[in-house]
Amino acid sequence: LSMCSKLCYAIGGAPNQVAGSAASFFLQIYLLDIAHITPFHASLVLFIGKASGAVTDPVAGFFISKSRWTRIGRLMPWVLACTPFTIVSYFFMWYPPPFLWGRVAWYLTFHCLFQALTTLFQVPYSALTMFLSTDQKDRDSATAYRMTMEVLGTLIGAALQGQIVASAHVSPHCHVNPSVNTTDSWHDSHSTPDPSDPLSHQVIYMIAAGVIAGVYLLGIVVLFLGVKERDDPYALNSDRAIPFCKGLALTMKHGPYVKLTASFLLISTAVQLEQGNFVLFCTHAAGLRNHFQYLVVTILVSAVVSVPFWQKFLQRFGKKCAACGISWMIPFAVMLVTIPNLILAYFVAFISGLSIAASLLLPWSMLPDVVDNFRLQNPHGKGHETIFYSSYVFFTKMSAGIGLGISAAGLEFTGYKPGICRQSDDVILTLKILIGAVPAILILLGLFILLFYPITEESRKETKLALEELR
Repeated sequence: LSMCSKLCYAIGGAPNQVAGSAASFFLQIYLLDIAHITPFHASLVLFIGKASGAVTDPVAGFFISKSRWTRIGRLMPWVLACTPFTIVSYFFMWYPPPFLWGRVAWYLTFHCLFQALTTLFQVPYSALTMFLSTDQKDRDSATAYRMTMEVLGTLIGAALQGQIVASAHVSPHCHVNPSVNTTDSWHDSHSTPDPSDPLSHQVIYMIAAGVIAGVYLLGIVVLFLGVKERDDPYALNSDRAIPFCKGLALTMKHGPYVKLTASFLLISTAVQLEQGNFVLFCTHAAGLRNHFQYLVVTILVSAVVSVPFWQKFLQRFGKKCAACGISWMIPFAVMLVTIPNLILAYFVAFISGLSIAASLLLPWSMLPDVVDNFRLQNPHGKGHETIFYSSYVFFTKMSAGIGLGISAAGLEFTGYKPGICRQSDDVILTLKILIGAVPAILILLGLFILLFYPITEESRKETKLALEELR
């Protein structure tokens, strides 16, 4: 597999991360400050959108598994067909409707459509890894290229959207008077955006949406022109595709897949908690209000540059050994919680980027090995790849929803109030627990389950030889 093919494959997946990153960082503040819908309705839009994306995963896997081979492949037509609709739904997600009474329904509809269409893109795109090459090293290398570009896309999405829409928001200025209990002084310390020209703010967000839509189009053109999908190299002409329900039941009974999924479900939830609460922690619990944006960039840059390092590491020492890098963030996050310090915060951000890169690369690098192992045990069936990938994407999205739910419930229960300069001591303690203790426990549990993951470097080689003989 040529470097050009691997690079084109990686570039094809970056636009999904660019758009997803922009939405993750800015959609909530857009709904509240620009669209002027209530926080309750904004939370409904965000949560139901995530849920719609998760529900679409098994549905996408079902229909894609029944697809027939075409001149451009079996998976590529799905990627091409959903891209125009994804671009349109993304643009209208940032477009203010000309009416007021149905704004919540408007944003909910297009956010759900965007999440569902990105799933229809992500499932066949990620499963395409199995049809780029039959060589395990080529697939691992293509996965490393893909993860590097996806993390880079996350960084580009956050930075690009932030630069374009920065003028639409006024930075909050907190005037803390020690003699006043600012926790209860909502009107004294509440920050509001500059309402001087709300129409221009809406136009700025539409410009940003148009730019990212252009990135989407460029990425899909590069993917289509630079990547050739190959048919299943191990399937006999007489083999029939495994029915989706039967294939789903078989995958849920496949030991290596169950252990891999359970492990990274816990680890993904920990990473989501860490990412989702890092800005809140820096703002309200660590006294780093003016530095959180730079800390986020530090995390993402660290993740981008460390993906090639982890690829080399797992090639030399094995994939299970590389999983130890995920635990690096635990002691430093605990130190930041107990000793809030600016220099330490940047160091924690850098180490967290290394751990996040490992947590992103490893499951997508290990999943093809699980699929190969399943193929060896079920040699006369085909079409199971999309079942594995759609199920895994479903579980990772559910983990994101679980992390979001845990954070919101904890902060709501302890009395978090948006817009005030100083939160209560209970909220600060909750943020420390969400940043330190809970992710540490989840990561340790996930790594413990991964100890029982049966596929080793030796068994990978044996599987490769057996599949070559089958071929």
